Amino acid sequence: MKKIIAGVDEAGRGSLIGPVFAAAVIFKKNIDKKKIKDSKQLSKVKRFCLEKYIKKNSIWSVSSSSLKEIEKLNILNASLLAMKRAIKKLKQKPSLTLIDGNKLPNVNGYKLKYIIRGDQKVSEISAASIIAKVARDRLITKMTKKYKKYAWDKNAGYGTKEHLKAIKKFGITQHHRKTFGPIHNMLSPD
Repeated sequence: MKKIIAGVDEAGRGSLIGPVFAAAVIFKKNIDKKKIKDSKQLSKVKRFCLEKYIKKNSIWSVSSSSLKEIEKLNILNASLLAMKRAIKKLKQKPSLTLIDGNKLPNVNGYKLKYIIRGDQKVSEISAASIIAKVARDRLITKMTKKYKKYAWDKNAGYGTKEHLKAIKKFGITQHHRKTFGPIHNMLSPD
């Protein structure tokens, strides 16, 4: 029996806003693995093009953990929860699931293995990183329409100089992660 490999990765873990996303991908036979790279090495346009290609040539799922879950569980556990949801949502059960990072989500009945820098080493994980990043980018683009002053369409909510300046000038929004350092420090300066 042929091994069915799934790759899993998350997107948005270090951002100061919104949910964290995770995706799981199992390739179909006809996919060209050489086309697929870690999402961080690709332009936004290239990621969107590859996302379509990956979705067409794989079994995939995408999931997330909400801002509330991040605040309650912490970002690591919320990321693992999003990964677990993505794995469970796959329409086919993999014989081996490769996870980017050095921690594993708790998914009973699945064989899981973590790979440090897996998004650079395993094309299934790279594909998952692309799917998760594009899904998150779509949400951030929608959120930006209401919060243009924060330039989330350019910084994806990460703690860039411009974003931190905008927070100081315009305040903290309902989408900011209140437990994250820069935001937490602004809310309770000691």
